[in-house]
Amino acid sequence: MVAPRPADLLVAEVRLTPVLIADPPLLNTQGVHQPYTPRLIIEVVTEGGATGLGETYGDTEYLALARPLANALVGRSVTDLNGLATLAERTGADSLVAAGAHGGNGGAQGVDAAGLRGVRTAGKLRRSVRSGFEVALLDAWGHAAGLPVHALLGGAVRDRVPYSAYLFYRWQRHPEGPGETDDWGAALDPAGIVAQARRFADRHGFTSFKLKGGVFAPEEETAAIRALAEEFPGRPLRLDPNGAWTVPTALQVADALADVLEYLEDPVSGTGAMAEVAARTPIPLATNMCVTTFEEIPEAVARDAVRIVLSDHHYWGGLHATRELAALCRTFGLGLAMHSNTHLGISLAAMTHVAATVPNLDHACDTHYPWQTEDVLAERPVFRDGHLDVGDAPGLGVTLDRDRLAALHQRWLADDGTHRDRDDAAAMRRAHPDWTAPAVPRW
Repeated sequence: MVAPRPADLLVAEVRLTPVLIADPPLLNTQGVHQPYTPRLIIEVVTEGGATGLGETYGDTEYLALARPLANALVGRSVTDLNGLATLAERTGADSLVAAGAHGGNGGAQGVDAAGLRGVRTAGKLRRSVRSGFEVALLDAWGHAAGLPVHALLGGAVRDRVPYSAYLFYRWQRHPEGPGETDDWGAALDPAGIVAQARRFADRHGFTSFKLKGGVFAPEEETAAIRALAEEFPGRPLRLDPNGAWTVPTALQVADALADVLEYLEDPVSGTGAMAEVAARTPIPLATNMCVTTFEEIPEAVARDAVRIVLSDHHYWGGLHATRELAALCRTFGLGLAMHSNTHLGISLAAMTHVAATVPNLDHACDTHYPWQTEDVLAERPVFRDGHLDVGDAPGLGVTLDRDRLAALHQRWLADDGTHRDRDDAAAMRRAHPDWTAPAVPRW
């Protein structure tokens, strides 16, 4: 293959397509997933005709940051990934100032869309937007050069990436109104969770299981983990109540499940409370709430608050930032796993490529993807024995289905604004009008 000329690698066009994707009624401490979740699909087209795909959050604030960044990318090389961070900082600051928001790394904008990521700041918003563009640039570069994204990141150290089943308490269907149906049924007790896990294991070959907690009283969720341990003896189990517990409650649960948990994720809110729990239990504590930026690492390390950091390239600013995080985890002796949001196949492919390049991927990655019945890809990624294969096709190795993209974009266009910003508490109020997102800790 002839190497691309520098001019061929210049960005000629950037297309932004917001979509709404069907989401099941999955429960968490803040409420329930809405019937539809917003995502943003990014296409970068080069002068040489290569097209790269990226994906990130599609909520209104993210779109406001994405549009000026897309315009600013035209004429720049897809290889200028270091310059992308500066460009995103500049265009993002201008957009936030124009919108009347704080443009710095602080400037709290409230909690994240589901209240499950800690405080939202302007810096976090910019990094999440930047991540989608970085993936699209890498994908375009890979197509132009005939190389997979993992090669552009330094090369794969594994040919398969392990994933974990993500278990949720859930309703059978969304309350009356818009929403798609599926054949999963409700899961509101230990038997329902075990049946859900069995189906994931049989269908996808998953051998580790994570339960989203913070929904029911801690003793009920402890019983669900115990039931999983009986059904899958010796398999890695995780529990994530999203900071819904007090320190005493977290210690009680940790004591009750010390013999079966692989790790306990964010049992309490904040680095200080995590440090209190960590000092009094042998169970490793993991987080994707109190450590989601590089600035938050020093305190967590100094206080020995966490043993495992769940990376997420959307949170941290892209695939290169994920590799930088992995290096810091190696330096400080922290374990590394991978967090998941409600994502489509483009993000899943990006997760797989970067996970393939990280030597210290210590735990199977989270993924919501098996819950998603819709995608914008021509072919869905297939889990085999709980793993995704790491291919050598150019770029991410995925192909966009334009008809599917157009249909999901049309849903976004037809929406009255109800679903263009994720709000799990608002979704819960459709079934329980008096619901307000509870303050944490709940128990």
